[in-house]
Amino acid sequence: MPDGIILVLVIAVLIIIFLAVFLTFVPLGLWITAIASGAHVRISTLIGMRLRHISPARIVRPYIQATKAGLDVSMSEMETLLLAGGNVDRVINALIAAQAAQIPLEFVSSRAIDLAGRDVLQAVQMSVNPKVIETPVVAAIAKDGIELRAKARVTVRANIERLVGGAGEETIIARVGEGIVTTVGSATTHKEVLENPDRISRTVLSKGLDAGTAYEILSIDIADVDVGRNVGAQLQIDQAEADRRIAQAKAEERRAMAVAKEQEMIAAVQEMRAKVVQAEAEVPLAMAAALREGKLGVMDYYQMQNVISDTRMRESIAGDAHPSSANDPDQSHKK
Repeated sequence: MPDGIILVLVIAVLIIIFLAVFLTFVPLGLWITAIASGAHVRISTLIGMRLRHISPARIVRPYIQATKAGLDVSMSEMETLLLAGGNVDRVINALIAAQAAQIPLEFVSSRAIDLAGRDVLQAVQMSVNPKVIETPVVAAIAKDGIELRAKARVTVRANIERLVGGAGEETIIARVGEGIVTTVGSATTHKEVLENPDRISRTVLSKGLDAGTAYEILSIDIADVDVGRNVGAQLQIDQAEADRRIAQAKAEERRAMAVAKEQEMIAAVQEMRAKVVQAEAEVPLAMAAALREGKLGVMDYYQMQNVISDTRMRESIAGDAHPSSANDPDQSHKK
């Protein structure tokens, strides 16, 4: 094979290798698309992105959109946002949507919102088309003890200036629920709230609940109000039951004390009877001592025994007469 042909083949191979390496580092199709779209991108810029391990398509395509929309955004700013972990496509789309809606929004602000973890495109869309937030059922009790269950729909609009550092939807829902509880709780009767549900809306709106949040409350509408339990009556029933149990416990305590007192009295009676028996047992001994000492004569002793016998006889007669007269009232009338 002639040397000229070999040289041509080597040169062709080198050219193919060079083109392969060049096309690997330079997305030629993307560069042609950018040039055709009027977005001037240098090849050296694309090579630098490859060397920094950045996909050129993630920068060039949003740059083409920004250039077509007339936005003043440089590729360096977009590359910085991408390296910081932001979403370049979403930020550029948000800027285009804000420009179309005549909402003042700068790239720096949108970049800060995106890096803060919020969806800047959704915020712009919510600024144009307000969002309706439906609160869960909130239970509140009026002064008359009747429970009311209310559900509200809150129409909010995103406040782009307060997206960074502003509270989210959860705070709006919590504050609206607090306003509903306060309004219902301050009502004298639950009928006042049922007759004028807009009273809740006016009271809640007057509190400025959107302060410090990323939203602006446009309106609060009460979707539904239902009557719940009679909490006041239930509390009275529970209180009455508690009072009954307390009274019952006190009565049981008094009964136990009475039983204990009765047992003490029975024991005292038994003790007194024992003392009487003991005293009666000492009487014959005292009489014998009196006879021995001459303090009591024999006739005196017999006379005392006669008196005792007469007393026992009379008690026996009286004991027999009382039951018969008590059991036979007709005989007592005849007598």
